Amino acid sequence: MTRLTTLSPAIILILLCGCQETSQKETFDWEQYPQEVLLDFEEDQLDASLTTEHAAISIETETGVTSGNKALRVSVEGDEKWTGLIYKPEAPINNTQFSRSSLVFDVKNITPDYSVQLFVSVTNPEGNSIRRSVALPSSINKTCYFQLNDPTLANDYGLRDDPAPWGSHEDRMLISGLKYDIDFSQIAQISFEIRHPITDKEIVLDNIRIVESPPIPDDYLAEIVDSFGQNIMYDYPYRITSTKELQELAREELRELEQTPPRSDRSQFGGWKNGPKLEGTGYFRTEKVGDRWAMVDPKGYLFFSTGLANVRLANSTTFTGMDYRDESVRYRDPEDVTPEDSKGMVELSDEVTATAYDAYPWRTKMFQSLPAYDSPLANNYSYRREQHIGPFEHGETFSFYQANLERRYGEPEPGAHLDKWIDVTLDRFLNWGFTSFGNWAAYEFYHENRMPYFANGWVIGDFKTVKSGFDYWGPMPDVFDPEFTRRAKVTVEVVAEEVRDNPWCIGVFIDNEKSWGMPGSVQSEFGIVLYALKKDAQESPIKTEFTRLLKSQYPGINDLNAAWGTSFTSWSEWDTGVDLFGHPSYSDALKADFSTLLEAYATKYFQVVHDALAEVMPNHMYLGCRFASWGMGKEVRAAAQKYVDVFSYNFYEEAIGEKNWEFLAEIDRPALIGEFHMGAMDSGMLHPGIVFAANQEDRARMYKAYMHRVIDNPYFVGAHWFQYFDSPFTGRAHDGENYNVGFVANTDVPYKPLVNAARELGDELYTRRFGAIK
Repeated sequence: MTRLTTLSPAIILILLCGCQETSQKETFDWEQYPQEVLLDFEEDQLDASLTTEHAAISIETETGVTSGNKALRVSVEGDEKWTGLIYKPEAPINNTQFSRSSLVFDVKNITPDYSVQLFVSVTNPEGNSIRRSVALPSSINKTCYFQLNDPTLANDYGLRDDPAPWGSHEDRMLISGLKYDIDFSQIAQISFEIRHPITDKEIVLDNIRIVESPPIPDDYLAEIVDSFGQNIMYDYPYRITSTKELQELAREELRELEQTPPRSDRSQFGGWKNGPKLEGTGYFRTEKVGDRWAMVDPKGYLFFSTGLANVRLANSTTFTGMDYRDESVRYRDPEDVTPEDSKGMVELSDEVTATAYDAYPWRTKMFQSLPAYDSPLANNYSYRREQHIGPFEHGETFSFYQANLERRYGEPEPGAHLDKWIDVTLDRFLNWGFTSFGNWAAYEFYHENRMPYFANGWVIGDFKTVKSGFDYWGPMPDVFDPEFTRRAKVTVEVVAEEVRDNPWCIGVFIDNEKSWGMPGSVQSEFGIVLYALKKDAQESPIKTEFTRLLKSQYPGINDLNAAWGTSFTSWSEWDTGVDLFGHPSYSDALKADFSTLLEAYATKYFQVVHDALAEVMPNHMYLGCRFASWGMGKEVRAAAQKYVDVFSYNFYEEAIGEKNWEFLAEIDRPALIGEFHMGAMDSGMLHPGIVFAANQEDRARMYKAYMHRVIDNPYFVGAHWFQYFDSPFTGRAHDGENYNVGFVANTDVPYKPLVNAARELGDELYTRRFGAIK
């Protein structure tokens, strides 16, 4: 089947000319729409409706005043998890006079030399809320808007956030998290938050109001992406206009890479050749040198791991809206060890593409042009059998990034552009000053023997599971199920076969951001235990094991009742499942037992994975499962300490602070940051990512500041940026993320400020980290 495209003659002419048309939305002014002012601070409104957390507020009469003569200065404390201002009026704000509405406010960041990522959360009387975010450059007045009510706001179009529906000089606040269908006809609370600030910061707020929003045009998502996978709605600095330009930029960069000599202070494996030499074991290991932890490379040189994660094509695809009636593309091997989002490109036969049909017409309309199935670029189509989060059950995908590699480097023979990508990526990493890959480096890099890497695997399979209450990535495994142990061995054996005892492999990550539970309440911290206790012991290995542990402590059910404040009639009642989520009060004994059970669960997990690795990969370090910042309680850390060689954490904030990392000294073990990033809107992408920068130059500054904090901390032995290239503009197939998180754009063109910052960091890396060591 030949893929059909419906391009107007004008668009065809544009494409043939090698240029792109820019469609600019008509701009408007919020002041022309009906509105209700909530706070203008003219009455010195510092009453009980305004409260603060790690912040101080005062009336400002000069800087940042936009309406009247007064505004509100908010000064927040650095190195705190949550800082800011909460506005909670006596009665909920009635928003029903507006058919569509937005929260609009004026703001100025008056912190010298630092941008501010401002979060705003709006909560209705039922306690449901949505949080949005915006980046504020230093010393610039901004008007920001937070879309509240519109029938389309909760629609999932396969994008983590959509483009602005109207042209506006104001800054649209972007979704922080996921979309939800929430009624904001009544508003109970509005909070203005700055999270994990690296230093004390100040903003000025004024003219906070609810405004009637214009209607969202029906076709505002039509043809938003061009043939290069770029934003077509407006122009921006990094936009490519032709294949010729793409090739010229490639030739320029290749000449620069060829002319740059290797760093003279690096050993064969990227260690510090000019520093002290320790015992070389032939493999990477860790050692505490003086007061700071270090990795040691196979030759015995001190090593600090800096690099980029997710250097693979598996996450480069986006759903096109097409699907196939041929069921063969949806077959699953029950013994497969690779999750859907880690699979590479799926080769599609003519027989499969002949059954293509338009499954999601609203999605296919987003693309100005996609290649026909019989065109040279058709090899960049692939398939996903599922989506983790989003509106697609399954469907056809396309990799604009891979297609742009083909345009950029050419394909004199099949796969040549991918071979070139491997070579160029390695040259870049060395030139940019990195010492290693991060997690999820493509297998094709493993035996190039030019850049150290981390192998990775997932324990997936048909074992029993248990919820934790924070199951974003799915439920947790029942680690006491023998099938979990079997699948862990299967996974590790595949990883071992891929690595083949290669000394360039630093170590192994297994799994990622497991949902252990969030400290804060019994329900959130011990969700795994609570959900396990609800299960029937005859069907649940984890319930059976927890019962065994508790019976060893409490001879009879009445002994447990006395300690827990419960009234179970027998162990038989217990075995069928008990629900303690609504227990009126949790005794100290109950919480202590829950802590013991959670640690027993986590210990079993790390023991199973560790033992599987030790059996077939004894020479390579185990680096854990990369804890998410919201899921690394003391029980889980204590369990990991028994088995991992290096603790790994994913930490998406402005930088590493001190207050929330004091536990590193208690553990006194090497640690590594597995993921962090910053993004900005001047990339043309629809969303910056998790952490916002003001622009590309600010990204570069923030990158260096984050890395300096990690390098200066005696317990960290590395940090990895996520990821190598931007998410697809129309959202990655896995979950719709459409973030400016790459060191390179989807055209494979590097962001120069970020690259220059990495080079500067590479020049000072080892002297900054180990310079005082003799």
